[in-house]
Amino acid sequence: MDKIIASILWRRLDHEGHDACRLVETPDGWTLSGQASFIEEGGLLCGLAYRVECGRDWVTRKADVSGFVDREPLSLSIVHSAEAGWTVDGQTRPDLEGLIDVDLGFTPATNLIALRRFALKTGESALAPAAWFAFPDLRVARMEQTYRRLDETRYDYTGIAYHEVLTVSPAGFVTDYPGLWSAVKLA
Repeated sequence: MDKIIASILWRRLDHEGHDACRLVETPDGWTLSGQASFIEEGGLLCGLAYRVECGRDWVTRKADVSGFVDREPLSLSIVHSAEAGWTVDGQTRPDLEGLIDVDLGFTPATNLIALRRFALKTGESALAPAAWFAFPDLRVARMEQTYRRLDETRYDYTGIAYHEVLTVSPAGFVTDYPGLWSAVKLA
């Protein structure tokens, strides 16, 4: 039986928008699902639903995104398996070989996956390269990123052209993503 662990509503800080997400424990792993509605750079109106499935070990199995970017529909499926590697919309992606995580570039939700899997102690750090859905570029590429735990609620985070201290809830949701997202409500 599925069990809702936590849910969150974020407000976007750099443009108008919100994102609501929940973390669910399933019999065989974890699922993050949410809905982001926001205005992107250049005034693009975006409405995106997402679902990321992970095993009990927090290794990403699948990520689906659907919705629209301005007047264009968007549908994306990223699948990962130990046997077949990564595929994006059914196309094999050897350039993503060796990656474990997926990072959906339009939401802070997917940071939770690496944070939960690593379970870093204060002072520890980890490299967390991910299959990154770059937004609004709409491409999937390898992204190098690093997390270093500063204390119970804060992580020093470095990604592509971004380096800040993230504040995290006990469930693992980022509650303060400086300049980009801030939690409005946790449940």
